[in-house]
Amino acid sequence: MKREEKAKVISEMAEKFSKAKGVVLADFTRMTVAEVNELRKELKSAGVEYKVAKNTLLRIAMQNVGGYDDLFRYLEGPTAVAIGYDDPITPVRLIKKVKGKIDKPSVKAIFIEGQVYDGSKLDELANLPSKADIIAGIIGSIASPASGIVFALNAVLSELVLVIDAIAKKLEEKGS
Repeated sequence: MKREEKAKVISEMAEKFSKAKGVVLADFTRMTVAEVNELRKELKSAGVEYKVAKNTLLRIAMQNVGGYDDLFRYLEGPTAVAIGYDDPITPVRLIKKVKGKIDKPSVKAIFIEGQVYDGSKLDELANLPSKADIIAGIIGSIASPASGIVFALNAVLSELVLVIDAIAKKLEEKGS
């Protein structure tokens, strides 16, 4: 690979790492072409990029961005990188899904919003709810008491209307 090509790979990977919310480093050895293509297809359908690059180039790209130093020790042997830009858990979930079918790839490390996890944490992290699910749960918890108060007030107002209506009918009967 020529110097210009290496510089281009470093620049592209640095840009990807700077935008990444979640990164998974995986060892793709012993995967057939069909298995790699299935993994790529699964990841691409969810907006996750899958790239293979030399560890030295990945390390330089990570250094250029900063914040990825704890991943350096995992950059040994063949390395593929799955990069998620929206939800940090998406690449983890998708790799777990494919790994459940074909028992590959081997996950080296997971990087989620500044935290590095060993590949052995794949199952735990894949089962975490997405950020959107957590936010929806919090909003639901906040809105639930308020809606309960609204329903209680509506019930009281309905009762009040019925009582006033009954009093009005009695007054009409007495007036007649």
